[in-house]
Formats: sequence, C-alpha cells, structure tokens
Amino acid sequence: MSQHLLVTLFCPDRTGLVAAVAGRLFDLGANLGDTTFAVLGTAAEFSAVCEAPDDVPAEEIRAALAALPEAADARIEVRPFGLDPVADPSGRVTHRVYVRGGDRPGLVARMAEVFGQYEANIVRMSAEHVPDLAGGQYVVRFDVAVPPGAEDRCLNTAANTAGELHLTCHVEPIDRLQPAQ
Repeated sequence: MSQHLLVTLFCPDRTGLVAAVAGRLFDLGANLGDTTFAVLGTAAEFSAVCEAPDDVPAEEIRAALAALPEAADARIEVRPFGLDPVADPSGRVTHRVYVRGGDRPGLVARMAEVFGQYEANIVRMSAEHVPDLAGGQYVVRFDVAVPPGAEDRCLNTAANTAGELHLTCHVEPIDRLQPAQ
C-alpha cells in the first residue's frame, strides 16, 4: 500500500538542492507526482505531491530531508495530501501566456481577472524582475487551462489587457499528446 504526502521545503537557494531532495525521496521509495521548484529572491521553494510506502512515516521522510547538507536551515513539512493527486481538466495547461515590460502595479491582478472572466484556471504562475534586460523588465508567465470554446476571446482579452498596460503579450498553445488507444 502507499500514501500520498505533500512535501514542502523552503530554504536558502543552493546548487544541487533539487537533485539532493529528489534523490533522497527516491531512496525512501517515494515517487514524485506534481512538483514545483522556484527560486524566490535568494531562497528556494520545493513542493511535491509524493506517493510513498505506507511503512515510511512522514516524520522519517522529514528527518531524512533535514539531514541533507543542501537543506541546511530549511523549513520542511511532510503531511498527508488529502485531495486527489491527479488533476482534473481545469488543472491541465492548455496555454502559456508571457507578459513582459516595465513593472506595472496591479499587473497580476488584472491578468488574473481576465482569466477568471473566461473561467480559465491559472495552473502555475511565475513572475520575475530581470534587471539585466533593457531598463529592467518584469516577466510574468501564466500557465492556464482555458475551457474549450473560450480560447480566442480569453487570449485576445489577455493580450489587449497587457497592451493597455504598455506590456507585450506572447501566447503559446500547449499541445497535449493524445491518450494511447
């Protein structure tokens, strides 16, 4: 038998952190499901839904991760994941939307309102200030699940909203492999 656990780790960013955490989880018999990793300033955040053997307690997993040199000073939580570990259609990305330009207060809120208006779900979002780009740029990526039939209206409204904020908008459809027959 197995259990589904949510594993979260927050600590200073270090080279090799993902490899160390993923490797230790593998060594404990845990299989990674949906997983995210992000650098946030000088910190790093790792979250994963894992399927782990029932005979490996959450506290043992937490202690094993805490013993990693790469995870020094980390806040680590390992707890039961009480929801379905497999996303429904609203959690499957259909489009990736990039918005770029100078920092605009309210940008994320305005774009999220557009997606909400068309019942598109933001599955993942990342925002980054990139000072190295001309004049400093703010780059936001939205991975969204846009309902069938709303794609053109939703994505055109998103592009128009970005334009009103004097930002560029680029959309990439995500091609999904067809299920095996």
